[in-house]
This record gives sequence, C-alpha cells and structure tokens, in this order.
Amino acid sequence: MSLRRVDRRSLRFRLLAWLGGAALIVVGVTWLLHGVLLSDLARSFLGERLRQEAEHTLRQFRQGQLSTQLWRETESPALQVFHHLYVLQLDGEITTSHPRWLDTLSPYLEGEDQALELVTTGERHLLVYRARFEYDGRAGVLLIGEDFGQVEDGLEALHWWVGAIAGLLLLLLIGLNLMAVNRALRPLSRLRGQLDELRCGARERLHLEAPSELDGLVAQLNRLMDEHARRLQRSRESLANLSHALKTPLTAVVQVLRGSRPIDAERRRKMLQRLEDMHAQLETELKRSRIAGPTAGQRAELRREAEQLVELFSSLYPERQFRLAIDASLPARTGIERQDFVEILGILLDNAGKWAAREVHCRLWRDAALRIRVEDDGPGVAPGDLGRLGRRGARLDEGKPGHGLGLSILRQLVERYAGQVRFAPSPEGGLRVEVLLPLNEAG
Repeated sequence: MSLRRVDRRSLRFRLLAWLGGAALIVVGVTWLLHGVLLSDLARSFLGERLRQEAEHTLRQFRQGQLSTQLWRETESPALQVFHHLYVLQLDGEITTSHPRWLDTLSPYLEGEDQALELVTTGERHLLVYRARFEYDGRAGVLLIGEDFGQVEDGLEALHWWVGAIAGLLLLLLIGLNLMAVNRALRPLSRLRGQLDELRCGARERLHLEAPSELDGLVAQLNRLMDEHARRLQRSRESLANLSHALKTPLTAVVQVLRGSRPIDAERRRKMLQRLEDMHAQLETELKRSRIAGPTAGQRAELRREAEQLVELFSSLYPERQFRLAIDASLPARTGIERQDFVEILGILLDNAGKWAAREVHCRLWRDAALRIRVEDDGPGVAPGDLGRLGRRGARLDEGKPGHGLGLSILRQLVERYAGQVRFAPSPEGGLRVEVLLPLNEAG
C-alpha cells in the first residue's frame, strides 16, 4: 500500500508544521540553556565552597594551627578533609600538596586578589580558587583546587536524561497539537459538508456554529446565496411576464395564419404591428440582460459604472444626447451590489432615452443618501398619472415598445435597499425620476 502524498498547501499541514517547529525550537533552546546554566551553577557552587575552605584554611594558618610543612604531606588528615589540592606561596617560597601539578598551577599564582579559574591539562579539568593574604607582614598566595571532571561527568549524564525527558515532552506536544488542530478544523469540515448539501439541493442556507473568524465568511456565503435566489426569482418572474405579454399577440397571429380567410392589407398591417411589438419586447429584455452583465455580488464602482452606462445608451439612442454630471462628493464605492446599481441606472436611462426628444440629463451626488436623478425633455407625464408610474404592468402610452415592467422592477430594486423613488415633472418638459438610496460605503 503506497503512502498518501502529503498536501503541503493544506491548512492542517501548515499549522502542524509551524506548531511542531515552534515546539522543537522551544524545547531545543531550553535543553541547551539547561546545559549551560547547569554548568555555571555547578561552578558557582563549587567556587563558593572553595572560597569558604580558603578562608577557613587561612584562618587556621594565622592562628598557628597549620604550618607550611603540612602541605608537603599529602596523607595529612587536614588535606584529606576536602580531598583538595593546595599550593601556598609565601615570600617567594612555594609549597604544594601535589608537586606534579606545580608547573601547571604556577602561572595562576599571579593575578587578581580573588579569582576562580578553570584549569585544563589534557583531559583533566581542575577548578582552582586563588586567595591573596598577608602573614606577619609577608605577602602570600593560596591556591585551592578540586577535580571538576567528575562533576562534569555527572552533569553531562543529568543533561542527557533531561534531554530524553524533553524529547518525550516534545512528542507529547506534537500529539496535543495534532488533536488541537484537528478539533479546530472541524468547523471547516462541517462547512464543506453543508456546501455539498447546498450543491445537492438538500439545504438552502448555511447554519454553522463556527468560530468568530468564520462568521464573516458564513454571512457572505448566505448573502450571496440569497442574492442568487432573488435574481433567479426575478428572472423567472421576468420570463413569466414576457411569456404572458407575447402569448396573446402570438396566438392571434397563429390563428390568422391558420384561418381560411384571405389576408387583406388591413389584416396584414395588424399582424405586422403585433410582430413588431413582440420584436420590441424581446429587444427590451435583451437590452436589460446586456446592461446587467454577468457579475453578481460585486460592489458597485459608481463613477465607472455610470460612465459606461451613459456610453452604452448613447450608442443605443444615437439621436439623443446623454449628459452625465457626477459630484466630487460621490463615494468611490457603496454597499449597493454592482448588478443592482447597473440595473437601476440602466432602467432610468433606458426609460428617459425612449421618451426624450433630444437630451437626457443624469446626475449623481450624495448628501444624507446616494441620489440619482435622470430627466428628459420628452412629452412628460400628466400630474394625475404620476402616481401610476411604477405599478406592475402599467403603461401610460402604448406608442412605445415595452410591457410596463421597467419602472416596477426599479421600485422593487430600490425598496430592497430601503430607498425611495420619486416622480415629478422635469423643468425641460419631460419626466424627472429621482432615486434615494441609503449610503453603506464599502472599501
């Protein structure tokens, strides 16, 4: 059975690698520091003991309880108390308990008053304490040494035992890290499962008890799914409305063609008119789909989208002039989704371009809300009919193509953002439509 290839891009692998590496560094540095500090502690402890012994020895020497001849006797009970090496220099005369070490220790008779030295000869390590003193007006130096090799051997054994324990702790830490990472990644596994259920149609929204770091992700996914569901519903409604609008004239044309009565000029004119209306309605829906574009969920860049739409409608209505005014106070982005903003402004410009005589004026600015104003110089709407604008299927003039859904969709889009649509006569003689959308700026 072949081993499964490790996925180095996975979050689990990266977390375990970082946590394991950090644990290895911490344990390794701690073990190294333990060896250094343990050696320093042992030297300090033995050095303090040698200092106390030196003071005790010099005190006995001043009291006459010890003589210089004593250090020549290596079997003396006084020398065997601590099992140490002694070197005494008094007025240039040197006596020692271990003559074979004299050449090695002679250089250490010079130097500071009090000092602790580590003397190395071959594989032997000797810890030596130097003490200067005066006796009967004569200057002297006392060296007391102890074999440090045995202590180092014990420290090394202890150090490796600590290393073995640290290795076991490292393995324990890696195991605990593995458990913690697996537990922390469980919400991601549940999220993946719920996404699979969404794909299969077994779930409509995400309901996940996840860490706070995933709250924004879950909310964005739910918002995106709601948006797609809303757009799907709107597309179905638009398709149903278009189907209903085309069904009656299409049925009438089919009945005429299937009938036995001859088609005179008047009947041919009516059939042609119905077919042209159907063609205009299809063109209107195709225009709306081209305006909205394929994107969803993106935040609108107001200036760029408005300029592109004005350029588009200038090409769709070449006999009209579209004039765009954008205030400097307009934010670069808002919380309005790009497709909604494009559809709102597209409906306004399309309606104005359809009815305008020569010019369409569009202005975007902000105060307490985002405001969009579009007005034309067309025939306008009677004051008594302004209240009917935006009602579903309402058409005030049958002379233009369409089926009365544009302004109704506009109202639905604006109400989704808790905004308002206002209709009023334009000073140019046509219709003024003003849209107010609460600001929700996004970076």
